[in-house]
Amino acid sequence: MRYEEQKIEGRNAVLEAFRSGRTVDKLFVQDGCKEGSVLSITREARKQGTIISFVSRERLDAMSETGKHQGVIAQAAAYHYAQVEDILQIAEKKGEPPFIFLLDGIEDPHNLGAIIRTANLAGAHGVIIPKHRAVGLTAVVARTSAGALNYTPVAKVTNLSSAIEELKKRGMWFVCADMDGDLMYRQNLTGPIGLVIGNEGSGVGRLVKEKCDMTAAIPMKGDIDSLNASVAAGVLAYEIVRQRLAAGSGKGN
Repeated sequence: MRYEEQKIEGRNAVLEAFRSGRTVDKLFVQDGCKEGSVLSITREARKQGTIISFVSRERLDAMSETGKHQGVIAQAAAYHYAQVEDILQIAEKKGEPPFIFLLDGIEDPHNLGAIIRTANLAGAHGVIIPKHRAVGLTAVVARTSAGALNYTPVAKVTNLSSAIEELKKRGMWFVCADMDGDLMYRQNLTGPIGLVIGNEGSGVGRLVKEKCDMTAAIPMKGDIDSLNASVAAGVLAYEIVRQRLAAGSGKGN
């Protein structure tokens, strides 16, 4: 597994990091901040023996990568990238057909964080991202995921098309979000499935799209022709959830 130095910013993200058992080396707290959520964070930090430093707001502002630290910054051992096999094993342990998000070139960290959060809430077993031309697990991603990154594994692969081919050999099907595809309500989205979401501007790349078994369109009645990538992921994910629950193939969380 690959480890990176990682700052975690924002009260929800820091508290979830402690509660999920993440190793946090040092906690920086704004001096004089005594709100309930901050007290909960310092209590969890003391339980784990984390070094706590009370510093000025100016010091936190200088350390912050997001500009939204809410008075707390944790210095964690690091988020690690899972292996694709780890994701499949989670599905197997739960007795569920695999449900995986695959993201083709998501560049906005807010979108990636929001998609990881949606993946967790929709009961997906993990997320796969490419190594190149896409955002990784930055501090902004961690904060935007609102703690979901501590529970939903993210694997990074060299080639998304090759990963899809390998997963097909394991019995998975793949549906690609595409505005020119068939209406999502008319497709069978049950069973072991991968949901492929594309870049914010250009969508899913041609080579990746060609590997998918289906293309799914979201019905849109407005005057613009596209949705934000994280919103599209949420809409499609919950159609998959609905069909899995109706078929009894997904237990949900």
